[in-house]
Amino acid sequence: MSSASVSVRGVGFSYPSGTAVLHSIDLEIAAGERVAVLGPNGAGKTTLMLHLNGIHLPDRGVVEIGGTPVGRGSLPEIRRRVGVVFQDPDDQLFLPTIGEDVAFGPGNYGVRGPELESRVAKALTRVGLGQHRDTAPGRLSLGQRRRAAIATILSMDVEVIVLDEPTSNLDPAARRDLSATLGALDATIIVVTHDLPYALELCPRSVILDEGRIVADGTTTDILSDADLLSAHGLELPWGFDPRAPRPPRTGATGHGSAPDQVRMPRAER
Repeated sequence: MSSASVSVRGVGFSYPSGTAVLHSIDLEIAAGERVAVLGPNGAGKTTLMLHLNGIHLPDRGVVEIGGTPVGRGSLPEIRRRVGVVFQDPDDQLFLPTIGEDVAFGPGNYGVRGPELESRVAKALTRVGLGQHRDTAPGRLSLGQRRRAAIATILSMDVEVIVLDEPTSNLDPAARRDLSATLGALDATIIVVTHDLPYALELCPRSVILDEGRIVADGTTTDILSDADLLSAHGLELPWGFDPRAPRPPRTGATGHGSAPDQVRMPRAER
């Protein structure tokens, strides 16, 4: 039994059509770590993330959250511990007010009364939306809705937060707000993104997934500084962006998420 927050060992997965998507995935993520999952479209990134809360179950191998195997018998516990924030926040906001959306998850698991009220208030405050409890989702900006979707996960008191393309379609101000929100959280955070500068800003460690295999795992700075590695796997930095250039401290950072000292290539790639 692994002591890691997230442990994926030997995981393989195919869709019912027979299309193989994941091949012998091994990934260990420590509690409090922040890890970006990078790779081209169709690499299997979202499929892998949906294994972490049991939306998909592996054909081979084991997924564990805090030492608990993900399986049909453990799904209620796993889904209380792992929250997935989808790319489109409107997939998670479906009730008349933001407060009702944030209360839905814990209420569905039997939390009632003052405890539920406290969870809702705390989650909305943590994402800077405390004053919007009675606001309809449609009256919020996209950036605010994305933070509200995160609040629906925080109210569940999860240990692991998985975000799928969190900066998609956000303007610079909303992107900064989201970064500050995530930087202040103490959960394990896994970010699936094509936004390479954002991966560098938020996540000390990154992995590259391509054709259903992890082909690199190391510090985000080292990975983004390897132009040949990025090119080989369909990734490209914005023109003129230097991942090794000094940057000001990120607002809201808590210092979680130590990373390896150098890029680690899976044995088959060496």
